[in-house]
Amino acid sequence: MAIYSGRIIGGKRLPAVAGMFYEADAEALKAQIEWAFRHPLGPGKLPVVSDERQPLSKGFVVPHAGYMYSGPIAANSYFQMAAEGPAETYVIIGPNHTGLGEIVSVYPGGAWVTPLGEVEVDTELARAIVGASSFAAPDEKAHLYEHSVEVQVPFLQYMFGDRFRIVPIVVYEQTPEIAEDLGKAILEAAEKTGRDIVVIASSDFTHYEPHDVAVAKDKLAIEAILELDPLKLYQTIQKHSISMCGPGPVMAMLYYARGAGASSAKLLRYATSGDVAGDKSSVVGYASIQVY
Repeated sequence: MAIYSGRIIGGKRLPAVAGMFYEADAEALKAQIEWAFRHPLGPGKLPVVSDERQPLSKGFVVPHAGYMYSGPIAANSYFQMAAEGPAETYVIIGPNHTGLGEIVSVYPGGAWVTPLGEVEVDTELARAIVGASSFAAPDEKAHLYEHSVEVQVPFLQYMFGDRFRIVPIVVYEQTPEIAEDLGKAILEAAEKTGRDIVVIASSDFTHYEPHDVAVAKDKLAIEAILELDPLKLYQTIQKHSISMCGPGPVMAMLYYARGAGASSAKLLRYATSGDVAGDKSSVVGYASIQVY
């Protein structure tokens, strides 16, 4: 498959980071995903997709680095998603790394392409989210080069084929006010459309600090998430200078999940890039967290 970067052709958003964050060849990508599932920091085995939908989880926190670094940790969340069967739509919220686009950019429609095929965007749900939000706007520009949403899609395709749709959302301003607005808009839109959804918050944790420092800082942020407390998460990040890149998506997911009836959260796996690659002098923290 050819590697594209930041292009939308015929209503199809082509991959921006295939061949960089994950393999660009379909068979190589499948093998890479299976490596992540089988890895000691992953579930240790391949997922089993439930024949019947079991809608337990409301949301997940999933990392978004290159698969060679964070893939095994991410696989823990996808292993749980597989056990619950495919939702109708996965709302994938990532941070805006490029500065392009709107404050909250909701991808409006069409399809997303990866080496594993095409995934339809849930246009009706996307419109409903925009309509219910004070900050969200339909926007493609923020998604052109952004990797935080894109890297989640091949895992879903590997498990579910084409039996799901997505709503990609990229958040630029990551404040509690905007996150609460987005979380409540997703809840209202899901209720209005009757969609069975799961919200994936795409975020890495501490960036480029020594392993022990990253672990200590990230533990504080993770504790706030496990308490389902988005405001405490924000305050903890500010107080302890935690370089988490996706607090906005995580807070939005928590606001949605609480509104949708979530009462518990579970840390499925935490590790750093040092645990994977060996160099612990300067690491990035990764976590898979289930909210249900």
